[in-house]
Amino acid sequence: MRAFLLRRARLQASGSVGVLVIGSRYSAEALRLREFLSRSRYPLTWEDVESSPDAERLLHEFKVGADETPLVVLPSGQMMRKPTPEDLAAALGVVRPLDGEIVDVVIVGAGPGGLAAAVYGASEGLRTLVIDSAAPGGQAGTSSRIENYMGFPFGISGQDLADGAIIQAEKFGASLVAPAYASRLTCAETGPHTLEVAGVGTIVTRCVVIATGATYRKLDVPRLKEFEGRGIYYAATQVERTLCGIAPIAVVGAGNSAGQAAVFMAENGGHVYLVVRGSDLARTMSNYLVQRIESLQTEGKVTVLLQSQITELHGEDRLEGVTIRNAAGEARFEPIPSIFVMIGALPCTDWLKDSRVALDEKGFVYTGTDLLARDHWTAERPPFFLETSCPGIFAVGDARSGSIKRVASAVGEGSMAIALAHQYLAL
Repeated sequence: MRAFLLRRARLQASGSVGVLVIGSRYSAEALRLREFLSRSRYPLTWEDVESSPDAERLLHEFKVGADETPLVVLPSGQMMRKPTPEDLAAALGVVRPLDGEIVDVVIVGAGPGGLAAAVYGASEGLRTLVIDSAAPGGQAGTSSRIENYMGFPFGISGQDLADGAIIQAEKFGASLVAPAYASRLTCAETGPHTLEVAGVGTIVTRCVVIATGATYRKLDVPRLKEFEGRGIYYAATQVERTLCGIAPIAVVGAGNSAGQAAVFMAENGGHVYLVVRGSDLARTMSNYLVQRIESLQTEGKVTVLLQSQITELHGEDRLEGVTIRNAAGEARFEPIPSIFVMIGALPCTDWLKDSRVALDEKGFVYTGTDLLARDHWTAERPPFFLETSCPGIFAVGDARSGSIKRVASAVGEGSMAIALAHQYLAL
């Protein structure tokens, strides 16, 4: 197993095998294809029309115009002009029809919580199916290094952690389909539930584990997607600090996460601009952080910009500067190559809004005793800890109301959900 993982990693790192992708480094469509293949651990060869001498020759040879890129050439020789990740997944055989399939548990979401549920569900004999709208790993899968996950003293990348979990789950018999979008969940009073998956079919299942996580809130500014991963970050760890060096950075937000990021980066890196939309940090940030930031201001390491917003991003292949505008309409340009966005998260639960699954005012899923406190539970027995308002449907990780936003806690909840599913199935 270890030899297989190492061989696949080498093939992927070689950049000279697998799927051929020809496109522009500035193309959002090309970036999405490369991200899908990379996160799916599918080897690819990338030819950049801006820098590769072979790209123009290949396009001429294939009789494809630059306006028809990104061009994908499969190992079979099939050419695909401007495919979506879904088109590419279907052509590679990653997504298969599932209409009418009957399973014991469907896990919606392949982040840490969902993958943990898959490992424990499959290993304990449940017919287990995992679907994900993008690729395995979730938000954690995009982390270049997780330093505080137990058992990895030197850290581990989110993708490596996800890869190991996927192989474990599949070794025990779980099936993974991605990208596949859950579009509708029909909760049965008794008996199996049905899950509609766009482009795949309708699945009948005895239990569901909702592990769709949350997406970080994003700045409402042009060119944001272009610079994500090229100067726009959503976590401030030692890894990002090393990337930034002593260059100035901006932290956007006014909560504790923003305050902690500003303090951490200012104490260990370059100058920090804390960009706050409101007029007072103390309204949304803990007092100890406010005091520390004020101290860093005195030392000249932090500049707090109240009632301000980033309105423009500047740069070519990566972020080179920003325009910041205050409430009076005054604009200033700052040569800031890195922005840390800490403005909260949105749960990925829109697909549940027409179901019987109760959500809180922010869209997170109510579970356990929260259901009783809000009269969302109608069954005679009390709900299990991670059970939603629909018996037999569980929620874990960042999508769950009141959850702790940590990889380890999501993994724990994923494994716990399977134990609770067994109890439910035994009723």
